[in-house]
Amino acid sequence: MRAIAVKEVRELRRDRRTLAMLFLLPILFLVVFGYAASFDVRHVPTIVVGPEAAPAEGLLPATLKVVRTDASGGRAAAEDALRRGQATVAVVTPSSAGGTVEVLVDGTELFAAQAAVRSLAELKAGAAGAPAGAQVNAQVHVLFNPGLRTAVIMIPGLCGIILVFIGTIATALGVVRERQTGTMEQLAVMPFRPRDVFLGKTGPYLVIAAADMAIVVAAGMLLFDVPFRGSVATFALGSVLFLFVTVGTGVLISTVSQTQAQALQLAVFTMVPQFLLSGLFFPLYAMPWSVRWLGYLLPLTWFIKVARGVMVRGAPIGSLWLPLLVLAAMALAVFTASTLRFRRDLAPSGRARGAEHEGAVDGAGAATAGPLEEGPA
Repeated sequence: MRAIAVKEVRELRRDRRTLAMLFLLPILFLVVFGYAASFDVRHVPTIVVGPEAAPAEGLLPATLKVVRTDASGGRAAAEDALRRGQATVAVVTPSSAGGTVEVLVDGTELFAAQAAVRSLAELKAGAAGAPAGAQVNAQVHVLFNPGLRTAVIMIPGLCGIILVFIGTIATALGVVRERQTGTMEQLAVMPFRPRDVFLGKTGPYLVIAAADMAIVVAAGMLLFDVPFRGSVATFALGSVLFLFVTVGTGVLISTVSQTQAQALQLAVFTMVPQFLLSGLFFPLYAMPWSVRWLGYLLPLTWFIKVARGVMVRGAPIGSLWLPLLVLAAMALAVFTASTLRFRRDLAPSGRARGAEHEGAVDGAGAATAGPLEEGPA
């Protein structure tokens, strides 16, 4: 038993990937769930529009953090700002004193919307610092997701999870399987360019991921009444860009993995932060900046903004230029790096196999030529 235990310790010490997973994953879960993951939203981005925008700002509870005031705007401008994702709450003030204040809440930000609705109860009695006896008549309207249903915000996120799963894990395992079975060397000596092999290996996963995503979107609309208010073309553009990022990540993982177990470990290690820090489950509003900035480095964060914006809010493509631009930059960088790395790994194998083949031919020729030169002896 002691000898087996010593052997196992030595194997773990040599397997640095597994050793890193054993120590880094618990730390990652501890930081995320204990420090970053929080359903308590303390500051909700808010805009105030209307003739009484300035006075109304002082009556708002502390939870509603005003990011912009517009005395010339109205309800249409407030609703458009929410559709474009510029704020979570919009306060529309009346044109005359004593009128009704209309509060619009973006229902796609579930936890922020719930916090805003709870805090808006303070408006009816007047906030601290308001004149004595001040009363504010407020009507709260939740837009895009009136029932604050979880399915409405989760289905767009599930599309991203599917693309991550197929693009990263399936691609990485598929490419590594070629190396384990020895067929990668066979492809290297065939008259194929590395680009042909790369596109041939990744193409089926792109098609499968697109089909799965279409199935999930259709099922979400039919079974859970998830709306699709925006442009299909905009949603498809964001999906394709995000899929290129995930497939490129899978190929990169496969180039540094020798076995499918190693590829699976690295894929899981890259996927866990995306699930927890992308705003899929826990709102980015509630995360401190020391952790929140990591979420903005993850591609799933930006795809969720596109998916929820298009499907639930009906956001136009002009309001989604930033997440689309970030996804395009990530896709270009990751896909280029994975292509170059794949070509570098494939080309040496082909040259090595070609050299071995030539050496075998030359050796056979030399072995045959030797006896012929010696003659009958």
